[in-house]
Amino acid sequence: MTGAKKWAPLVLFILLGSALTYGLAKPESSTIKSKMIGLSVPSFTLPAAIPGRPGLSSADLATGQPHLVNVFGSWCVPCMAEAPQLKQIADAGVPIVGIAVRDKPENLQRFLGRYGNPFRAIGADDSSQVMMALGSSGVPESFVVDGQGRILQQQIGPINPEDVTGIVAAVKGAR
Repeated sequence: MTGAKKWAPLVLFILLGSALTYGLAKPESSTIKSKMIGLSVPSFTLPAAIPGRPGLSSADLATGQPHLVNVFGSWCVPCMAEAPQLKQIADAGVPIVGIAVRDKPENLQRFLGRYGNPFRAIGADDSSQVMMALGSSGVPESFVVDGQGRILQQQIGPINPEDVTGIVAAVKGAR
């Protein structure tokens, strides 16, 4: 066997391995588009997660006023990190409602006392059923919902400072 033929399988293996590694490491798009975009919020009714705040239902999201729906938990570290941004969004006049996933009222009270409470209503999703029906992959996750209860935008992961302006504009433009 000549020198070139002897090394050809190794060279081909390295080239194939490099191409596969590059394809996996550099996906075509880093954006995950929700299949719920453009659809109505699934029907649900959640009891109040804490005393003194109303619970949440899908009917509350179809009253003609757009909302930001935030799926969160007091046990979630990224939820703590996004709290200042939620306050900024609420201070800009955006109505925010929350879905507390697998949480306890006393833990939520402590969380809201420490990080602020931007929520007009918080529903308790103790079994994560509403979270899953929304197509949420985890917490935190936020949805821009128009006044008819349709999902227009999904923010996977925490809302960062650079996301605030876009989210405020999306909700205000969702009439």
